[in-house]
Amino acid sequence: MDTQLYHQAILDAAAAATGRGEIENADIRVEIDNPLCGDRVRIDLMIDGGRVLQLAHRVRGCILCEAAASVIGAEAPGERAGDLKAVAIALRARLGSAGNMPPLRWPSLEMFAPVRAYRSRHDCVLLPFDALVRALDKANGIGT
Repeated sequence: MDTQLYHQAILDAAAAATGRGEIENADIRVEIDNPLCGDRVRIDLMIDGGRVLQLAHRVRGCILCEAAASVIGAEAPGERAGDLKAVAIALRARLGSAGNMPPLRWPSLEMFAPVRAYRSRHDCVLLPFDALVRALDKANGIGT
């Protein structure tokens, strides 16, 4: 994997913007921001039986945040809430680890490997996942 922080796979994912938009009658809409850098992510979900039927996102943020949201847009539809939360937990662990770890469930997340060396950029990648988890919790009546 390329060790450059903003390598081509990240640029391509951000440009693809898979899932960008909104769901007019979303079951759940969550918006969160990172006040330190100004990144903001909104996630819209349609859920049935604990499975994401449809997902849309709006991102006002850096390339890393946009790329992470695009990966979610490509991978999350059809997934169960628990599996999506596990992906978010695994990515957070991967970014915080200096050692080798098992492969991520979504191979496309490997593009963020160079971010491990830039702790200040971890939140940029994780913000869309945090929004997704918050939306899933809200769907289950757990969160606000």
